[in-house]
Amino acid sequence: MEKLEKGSESGKKDGSSRRRRMAPYMIVALALHVPVFVYPVLRISSWLEFAWITTMVILVPVFFSQIIARVVLRGKSGKRVFILRTAADFILGLVPVVIPLLLFFELFVWLFSFDTKLAAQCIVSITACIIVSGIYHAFNPRLVSVNLSSRKLETPLRFAQISDVHIGSRSTRFLSQLITRINSLDVDFLCITGDFIDQPGITAYQLRSLQNFKGPIYFTIGNHERYEDLEDIIGRLESLGVEVLRNRSVTANGIQFIGIDDRDDITQVASQLKNFEVHDDHYVILLYHRPNGLEACDENGVDLMLSGHTHGGQIVPFNFAVKKVFDRVSGLYHYGNATLYVSEGTGTWGPTMRFGTRSEITLFEVNPST
Repeated sequence: MEKLEKGSESGKKDGSSRRRRMAPYMIVALALHVPVFVYPVLRISSWLEFAWITTMVILVPVFFSQIIARVVLRGKSGKRVFILRTAADFILGLVPVVIPLLLFFELFVWLFSFDTKLAAQCIVSITACIIVSGIYHAFNPRLVSVNLSSRKLETPLRFAQISDVHIGSRSTRFLSQLITRINSLDVDFLCITGDFIDQPGITAYQLRSLQNFKGPIYFTIGNHERYEDLEDIIGRLESLGVEVLRNRSVTANGIQFIGIDDRDDITQVASQLKNFEVHDDHYVILLYHRPNGLEACDENGVDLMLSGHTHGGQIVPFNFAVKKVFDRVSGLYHYGNATLYVSEGTGTWGPTMRFGTRSEITLFEVNPST
């Protein structure tokens, strides 16, 4: 009994300590709500000459959307939760579109005495066009074809990659549509390079469309799997026949597949590859979520590295921020004898929209060379 009481007291202390550590971040987040959410709503409503009650009807859900989605609904699931989170993410996705437009028209009004009501109407109209385009690009992944060659191959190799699907933020219906489309490509196998799931409690039943794929599936974890119920995710995927590569490799038909666990460490690929016996006579494909480690791939005999994680920035101007963190953001890169392909992502995280980028399914065709 005494041990239980001590454990209870310890848990309370840990919870209290965690809340104290989070307090400064919460204060900063709430402070940012003013320029990010309050200012645009009040300014545009003022220019459109809305009544105060109409303004409040818009402002209140906008202001509290992220608090509800990120704090109140954290760890919860269900259809209503999904709808509320989707709405909150949609509001968040408007921010990088509306604020630059608003600042531009603020300047235009100030310099040229431009009509404020017309300015607000322009902002709303342009934003609506961007939203329609952004949603279309998020729900309709383009097919990106990548052609390579290798002396190690005797017959052509054809396979697909998807990355950052984010089931949880995205629906299982979206996954089913992806699998149907990939099957139509008649590929030998499918590689999934992390952030496939981004919420806890996604069941094997919800992922069952993976069993419809006509071939083997190779998977490596991303950062979002680490944030959620990782071991349960792995168990569910394995029960569906997915080959989960967690710091291990497998060989099949003259190909060596290596999967390395995601880590917040730019040396992860280099340090982990030392533990593998890379087969010189196999075509070697490395699956690693982040686009770090191409140089190590060249040093260790990896032919092709597949990554994702960046989303290409997903929504402009976040692409500029991503380029500050990663040297290789999207597309094909070569270093020595190694090649890296960085997918812009098949799904979306946060807002179900893209602006300046587009979701993709990547089709690789690797032909023998002499």
